[in-house]
Amino acid sequence: MTDTQSPRHSKTQLRRAVLSSYLGSVIEYYDFLLYATASAVVFSRVFFSGLDPLVGTVASLGTFATGYLARPLGGVVFGHFGDRLGRKKMLVITMTVMGVASMLIGMLPTYGQIGAWAPIMLVLLRVAQGVAVGGEWGGAVLMSAEHATTRRGLWASFTNAGAPSGMVVSTLALTLTAAATTEEQFLSWGWRIPFLLSGLLLALGLFVRLKVEETPVFARAKGGKDGKVGKAESMPLVEVLRRHPKNLLLAVGVGFAAFVAQGTLTTFLIAYAVEAGFERQTVLNALTVSSVGAVIGIIGFAALSDRVGRRPVVLAGAVAMGVLSFLLFPMIDTGSAVMLVLAVVLGQSVVHPAMYGPLAALYTEMFGTRMRYTGASIGYQIAGLGAGLAPVVFASTLSATGGTNTVAISAMITACCAVTVLCILATKETYRSSLADEAAAVGSGERVGGVPDAT
Repeated sequence: MTDTQSPRHSKTQLRRAVLSSYLGSVIEYYDFLLYATASAVVFSRVFFSGLDPLVGTVASLGTFATGYLARPLGGVVFGHFGDRLGRKKMLVITMTVMGVASMLIGMLPTYGQIGAWAPIMLVLLRVAQGVAVGGEWGGAVLMSAEHATTRRGLWASFTNAGAPSGMVVSTLALTLTAAATTEEQFLSWGWRIPFLLSGLLLALGLFVRLKVEETPVFARAKGGKDGKVGKAESMPLVEVLRRHPKNLLLAVGVGFAAFVAQGTLTTFLIAYAVEAGFERQTVLNALTVSSVGAVIGIIGFAALSDRVGRRPVVLAGAVAMGVLSFLLFPMIDTGSAVMLVLAVVLGQSVVHPAMYGPLAALYTEMFGTRMRYTGASIGYQIAGLGAGLAPVVFASTLSATGGTNTVAISAMITACCAVTVLCILATKETYRSSLADEAAAVGSGERVGGVPDAT
């Protein structure tokens, strides 16, 4: 029996799974990316006020990067239990951890109040955020993909679309708070409000998530809802490393440029624009507009990958990003708000979604059911290090050159795009594969799935 024939597949559960995954992703990334925006425009002055402004920005972005460094750990831990116990249980835990950590960030004393303990506690809470989001993505994607019987790229992409949606909500929260307070009030206590609102979002997310059933693909692979876990899945990480090391490496490479671009466009470029003299509100407006466009772009390019395949869409996006990287900084250096918005929109709403949109389905298709949560999560989260490290590396490069050498940064972005191009060319096409097959090994050239899904 194939996964498309299972009687447990239902349109109602698919809709619930997609809605749950999307809302969960919005909430997770609201919390995670709220920190990103705050690190670019607030934290350098609140938690690193004793440092030179440019050095403070580097330090602030460094704490931002710790969240990305912790994400692979979350992928390993939650992937392991998600492959053994089920997707749904882990998603409830990850959402709870993220919400609590964000509320605690909103309660932290500043550097002026408790000195070095402030950034230390900030880093610890950022690590907790990283672990949570590291476990969230894989489970959320699988909840949608494993409930779907057709158009897997489209349905799975709603999880990825949650990232820019969360960025929109977090940016709006900061924008509205800043508009309602003076500069002094915002830096004193106003920035805390969006973090404390995480409690309300957490309650909403858990309410929706608890209504979704376990995926039929996982339930069947496990032997039924109350079945025993098979021996092959007792150590999913070992199985991934033993059976699909090439797939794992390709998964990292395929997504790496997308994450470098994400970190550049949503964090470093924003900090660069602020340092270049743009008003904070102008920069936040550009980020909001581009994030709305990114939601449409991610879903659109993912749907396109259901028609033409994952590989050509990701490939086109990587090549386009390599070209655009040399245009972004000169556009911002013009000092024109219109050029700033155009640069961010081209990057985040058009080019980046082509690389990022198909990844949810592609990563799902690269691993068998009993190790899919682990394999997809680890591949995605290791690739995600690019988003955390890129802003730090680029800010350090800019600091070392006196704030002038953006060509070197563009060259580094292009090199990352070249890695993705090579890896996507080495990856077999998967958009017609079945998720029911336990021996999925698309990267090594083995056939995946006995019966292709309809697309």
